[in-house]
Order: sequence, then C-alpha cells, then structure tokens
Amino acid sequence: MRLFLFGVVICWLTACDNQDDGSYVAPITLYEKVHGEWSLMKLTMIDEFARANGITPDEQNLSTLFNYPDFRISFNVDEAMNPTRYQVMGDVPPLFEPEGFWMLSSDFQPTNSAAVRILLYQNADHSVQTGELRLTSVPGSNGEMEIQLVRITEGVPFVSYVFNLNASNP
Repeated sequence: MRLFLFGVVICWLTACDNQDDGSYVAPITLYEKVHGEWSLMKLTMIDEFARANGITPDEQNLSTLFNYPDFRISFNVDEAMNPTRYQVMGDVPPLFEPEGFWMLSSDFQPTNSAAVRILLYQNADHSVQTGELRLTSVPGSNGEMEIQLVRITEGVPFVSYVFNLNASNP
C-alpha cells in the first residue's frame, strides 16, 4: 500500500511540472479578421431622425437597388498584417470614397460596447481622413461582418447605412 501511495505522490508531483517551451504566439488582431474581400449580403438605410422620433417606416432595404448586389469591398494588409489600401468594387453609387488607405481605431476588440472604427484616408501617411465606418459586428467563424456608415450634421446623426457582408475569399 505504501508503494502505491508513493507512486501516486510521485505522479502528482511530476504532473505539476509543466515547463513553458518559451515560444510566443502573438494575439490575433482585428486586422487578421477584417482583411480580405467582402461581398454585400444586405444594405439597409436607416432614417435616424424617424427612428429617434418613433416614426415608421424608419429603414429601407437598398440591397436590390442601384446595382448594390454587385458591391464588394477589399481591405488589404501587408505581410506584417499592417493595413494598406481599401477599394470598393462594383458599379454602385459611392456612399464613401471608393478607394484609399485604411486603419482601425484599435487593433483589438474593446471590452466596452464601443465599436471599433475603420478610418478611411486619402493617402498612405494617414494625414487626410476621408471617412469613417463603424465595425459593428466583428468577423468570426461564420465569415460575416457588419459595418455602419453614419451621416451627421451639427453633431446629430440623420441617416446611417448598415452593410452586412460576407467573406468573398474565406
């Protein structure tokens, strides 16, 4: 019996000896999830004034109008997962600059309810901002993402566009 208990104690003590091999794996950033080409599943225009005042209808599906079924957007990154260019493809009316450079307001998903912003720029040094999109649903295993464009006048949102996208090149 003592030999058995001795064996159990030795097994227990050696099981606690998990050595770290020293390798480091960088955390997954939002750039890894957002980069690539995305196709439109649905585009909704929301009348923010109507919604705030309880007036209906307060939204309209634009997905089948104005060639939006052809809408695609590509967010490119370099080898180090740093953002480079973005480009809107398809013969669609532009709701924001159809091409330029981009970056995220945060590399990681915030712990609060604030949306990460996709900042759009005219040039590679990010000195001239042309727009801003909100990343309202982060891509996950289902390969879907939602971004929102909000139009504001005098600090008050009056219309927003919600793009539901799916990965074109999973």
